[in-house]
Amino acid sequence: MEPRLPLTSRKDIEMKSSKIIAAAALSILAAAAAQAETYQGVQAPVSANSRAEVNAQAVVAARSENPYADGVSSRVAPALTASADRAVIRSQAVATAHEPNQNLDRKAFVNSVVPSQYKIQRTNTRQAGL
Repeated sequence: MEPRLPLTSRKDIEMKSSKIIAAAALSILAAAAAQAETYQGVQAPVSANSRAEVNAQAVVAARSENPYADGVSSRVAPALTASADRAVIRSQAVATAHEPNQNLDRKAFVNSVVPSQYKIQRTNTRQAGL
């Protein structure tokens, strides 16, 4: 059986080992932080365009409209042209508004399927009595 150390010396060993572990962790962190990028100076510009082409593009850009200016979106928009006649659209809207099932919502039915009895076009057969 190995000899038992006094209680105070065990605490000393545990304290020393925890200090060693903490020092190792800090040294690993310091080594990782020391790995910085190296400065390679100003890189030479690489372009497929010649100086004259770039200059021509700059002149065009300087004379064109700035799409990022503050007042660009405040201009009057051009009038939109309709693809159909106004009277045709209005007659379609009136016909749809007078349909008996025009307020029918598909989401109100199971599996979003409107039952067949709601799809029947009924004509009004009642007349006012005289």
